[in-house]
Amino acid sequence: MNSLRAAFGFLTILPVAPNRAPAAADRAWFPLVGLLLGAGLVAIDAAARELLPPLVVGALLLAALLILTRGLHMEGWLDCCDGLLGGHTPSDRLRILRDTHVGAFAVIGGAALLLLQWSLLASLPDDQRIGLLLVCPCFGRLAMLAAMDAFPYARTDGLGSAFAVDRHWRHAAFGAATALLAAALALGPGGLALCTIVLAAALLAGRWITRLLGGLTGDAYGAINQIGEVTTLILGLALAPQLPNLFDSVIW
Repeated sequence: MNSLRAAFGFLTILPVAPNRAPAAADRAWFPLVGLLLGAGLVAIDAAARELLPPLVVGALLLAALLILTRGLHMEGWLDCCDGLLGGHTPSDRLRILRDTHVGAFAVIGGAALLLLQWSLLASLPDDQRIGLLLVCPCFGRLAMLAAMDAFPYARTDGLGSAFAVDRHWRHAAFGAATALLAAALALGPGGLALCTIVLAAALLAGRWITRLLGGLTGDAYGAINQIGEVTTLILGLALAPQLPNLFDSVIW
């Protein structure tokens, strides 16, 4: 249970982390942490929709997710916007990623992402709303887990370095099983296809970042989490009427 507590302590604001440094095994629990974050969003949504208009509910859901995660993944997105778009060589980009100052690319990228997330959360259809809110944070953290296994780490230190040492395929397998089970229960067969597409988007993003940096960093993991969440919401919104039968159409 220490690994589960460590995953919660690392990914959320909840003060439950054990008194030790993060370890590679903790990442196996990342999708489960995301699923429980999604359950919190469902609870907030159920209460807020009785009293407030959709646009305000969307803003509350976005604020809750940022607060519960301490803005950890958003920070990674902002740093990557500056580093990946503002640098010209791998070493230059890595240097910018560690710069504590916020540049123009981060401001533009952060504003665009927040606007997109808010509009998506406010526009989720009623029939698939609960399922998408549940799996969105789960898929985002599965995206991180997949990227950790698929690509090398670009540094010898950093916040994400603990998850690049002593990795084992069982960690990713357990996390993937958690996410796929949640997808099937929350969205039916179409949830499995949606999860697969999100994973593909995460791996494409990881490959692009690796080309620019020579590997991934903790900031890159955070950015990939954001890409996974947004991809889930965009596809969920676009394909909501087809979700119950999406798996069959993809397979056949």
